[in-house]
Amino acid sequence: PVVTAQHAVFYIHDTSRDTPVLTLLASYASQGQGSLGKQVGLGEGLVGQCALEKQKILLTNVPPDYIRIASGLGDAPPRNILVLPVVFEGQLRGVIELASFEGFNPTHQAFLDQLTESIGIVLNTIEANMRTENLLKQSQSLTLELQQTNLELQEKAALLAHQNAEVERKNSEVEQARQALEDKAK
Repeated sequence: PVVTAQHAVFYIHDTSRDTPVLTLLASYASQGQGSLGKQVGLGEGLVGQCALEKQKILLTNVPPDYIRIASGLGDAPPRNILVLPVVFEGQLRGVIELASFEGFNPTHQAFLDQLTESIGIVLNTIEANMRTENLLKQSQSLTLELQQTNLELQEKAALLAHQNAEVERKNSEVEQARQALEDKAK
């Protein structure tokens, strides 16, 4: 409502694959939940081109068959479409595409430019927190494995100590038997 957008999609930059892609993470008045997860390659369409160039793209006087903003009463083409890169420290984090019946004035665009910077910071923080959480889980898993290994080693050490004591006892018996045989032999 602040920027008079009636339609929006938000793509996140997914670098976990061999070829990075943009994955649809959220939408507003778009094709619905079924379209979440849709992927766009860098340079593919306006969203992909915006991601590739890290530059916003503004379409004015959009053709009537390009996209339709729909409600329960009807649908119509937007007047403007604005595609914005979400960047943090020069690294692409995502792309936001907005459509509006009224158009995006310079104040709206300035606001959205600032907003995408903030979203970039938030996405970077989330990613850093997720990395930290994954490292913590790995550390906890390794700690559990190490504790298990230590328990197994302690059990083996106790078994070995018991076996050594048994061997010494047997050696002592053998020595006593040898001594007894020597005494009889004398």
